[in-house]
Amino acid sequence: MTMPDLEVHDARAAAAGAPVKRSYVQRIFSEIAPRYDLLNRLLSGGIDRSWRRAAIAALGVERRPSGTYLDLCAGTLDVGAAISRRAGFRGFIVGADFAEPMLRAGRGKAPAAVLTPVVADALTLPLADESCDGAIVAFGIRNVIDVRAAFHEILRVLAPGGRFVVLEFSTPHSALVRWTYELYSRRVLPLVGALISGHPTAYRYLPDSIAQFPSSDALRAVMSEAGFANVSATSLTFGVAAIHVGEKR
Repeated sequence: MTMPDLEVHDARAAAAGAPVKRSYVQRIFSEIAPRYDLLNRLLSGGIDRSWRRAAIAALGVERRPSGTYLDLCAGTLDVGAAISRRAGFRGFIVGADFAEPMLRAGRGKAPAAVLTPVVADALTLPLADESCDGAIVAFGIRNVIDVRAAFHEILRVLAPGGRFVVLEFSTPHSALVRWTYELYSRRVLPLVGALISGHPTAYRYLPDSIAQFPSSDALRAVMSEAGFANVSATSLTFGVAAIHVGEKR
């Protein structure tokens, strides 16, 4: 098998949840880190910013403005930095991601005294039980090799009443929107992503990982089964993305 063929094989296997997923995801996000923010803006037409704002609003940091918050699968720290700028926020944010180059690419987006990056796996967080007042993960939970285990780990670190927000891509219900979205994500996105990032398969993995990820309704059920209370789901942009919110009892 040639190197390009091996890359495509690994991308497909990772999207399907094979054991190679952890190492593949860690490697590709480390490699595309320098141009990750640019590609997010370009490939989403900038709408990803409004999605993140909606997710952060759902987190409700104003309930505990001096609390400690976890930005999981933090990437280049966009979400953590946006939380730090919320009016009245006086708390602290831990930005956790297992791809260190992504965290390095986000340095300087917020003062270190407010937002601290930590190299950590979502399944083994270096945080004490009930130490966080809230947690959020934006476009990262589908990259975790065991979503249920990650939810249990998040429950562990959340304080009672703490809110957990998941912002993730979803599959649109409308056949027309779904067809258009599939055309874009499987034809346009991989070509543009590869051209700008220089990575041959990272943006092939993206649509495959979305297709393999649970639907919005299924994810809501998984969160409830994991132990989250008051789980709700909100569709964004014709169902292209969704926000799920749950609380620790």
